[in-house]
Amino acid sequence: MKVYNTLGRELVDFVPLNPGEVGIYVCGPTVQSLPHLGHGRAAVVFDVITRYLRWRGYRVRFVRNITDIEDKIIAAAAEAGVSAQEHAASMTRRFEAAFTTLNVEEPDIEPKATDHVPAMIDLIERLVSRGLAYPADGDVYFRVRMLESYGRLSGRKPDELLAGARVEVSEAKADPLDFALWKSAKPGEPYWASPWGPGRPGWHIECSAMAAQYLGEPFDIHGGGSDLIFPHHENEIAQSEGVSGKTFARYWLHNGMVNLGGEKMAKSTGHVVDLTEAINQFGPNAVRLFYLRAHYRSPLEFSEELLAENAAAFARVERFVERIDPAVAPDDDLLARFVSAMDEDFATPEAVSVVFDAVREGNRRLDAGGNADGLGAGVAEVIGVLGFSTGARGLGDLGEAVSALAAELSVPIGRPVDSLLDDILTLRNQARQQRDFAKADLIRDRLGLIGVAVEDTADGARWSRR
Repeated sequence: MKVYNTLGRELVDFVPLNPGEVGIYVCGPTVQSLPHLGHGRAAVVFDVITRYLRWRGYRVRFVRNITDIEDKIIAAAAEAGVSAQEHAASMTRRFEAAFTTLNVEEPDIEPKATDHVPAMIDLIERLVSRGLAYPADGDVYFRVRMLESYGRLSGRKPDELLAGARVEVSEAKADPLDFALWKSAKPGEPYWASPWGPGRPGWHIECSAMAAQYLGEPFDIHGGGSDLIFPHHENEIAQSEGVSGKTFARYWLHNGMVNLGGEKMAKSTGHVVDLTEAINQFGPNAVRLFYLRAHYRSPLEFSEELLAENAAAFARVERFVERIDPAVAPDDDLLARFVSAMDEDFATPEAVSVVFDAVREGNRRLDAGGNADGLGAGVAEVIGVLGFSTGARGLGDLGEAVSALAAELSVPIGRPVDSLLDDILTLRNQARQQRDFAKADLIRDRLGLIGVAVEDTADGARWSRR
């Protein structure tokens, strides 16, 4: 198996630290606003990588964090008139709902930054004691020029760097390139006690602390979007290796961005396509197929036409699988070609082509009166490894989906679907009356994801099946 390691910019053999075991840490979302299509891509990419490694027999420990304290979360919460904690919790639920509908498996461990501040403070103290960091006016900064290896992940040398995205300028810094490990709290902001006064952790320190806690050092794979290579991942390496003297992560995998009109989707600019809306309109399998027909490292341009094409394409796969008996052995050649594709840096475009080639050949055999059960069983197994789900809109029976949502909302189940939907809508109306709009919007979005539309009218809210 080969992977493209951003650290070195080359395709290399993948050899886990411990035979048969793989530790993966992926930078999860910063929950400042609603999930967009770019967030979905990162989630699906590493979901597929994890699923495939497990299918190949590896024991995988997958950690994906949630950044629930950060400057932009605080700003968004202030604008919404709620606490940073409330805002982060509300947005986290929206991310979880969208990822679940995309059939993204939950990570083995999903640490939140706010639950690990003591570990971050401990790491910062060790950096200060080694002279790699210094306090300044209640803040603490990392001395970038103290680490000779700084820049090897991004290929940037310190003298070539400029303060840019998420690299903050401050008069308290000894050097403009130094980055914040700890930030003193401004009036009204959330804070934790620390040796340097009340404040909160910087963005970069959280992943260094949590990855080491749950995977140790070194671990096998660190993943995330290519926009995180610099400064976030570069700074993680500096912090972690500066303290331990060990390799932090052995392989660095980065997914490409989803672009809209040639520009990267970004919450900071509002240049985004809402993930939940895309799933509602085209279905989760269409969105997943849209991601996987491009190589994970390549940029991907959004268009509604592409999503519509992928919805139709996956429907052809489902129709073929419905024509065969899956209770037979999968076609060996099909599985071998799938493995060959995925073993070459998780090349999902080639893996998807294996599926569609098999569907075409299988339909040809069936139309000619022949047997295609082996191909069909192979297709069913492969689309399972790629994380596709079968059934209406990729969620199975509507009754099961509604019952699951009702149980989650503490609505009594074991009754007809229409009654459950009425009660769920009543719960939403109560939330609106109590001005808990975050909960009301969450219920509406969750209903939309299972194919139930909610319309607010002058006579009250109504639901309808799509």
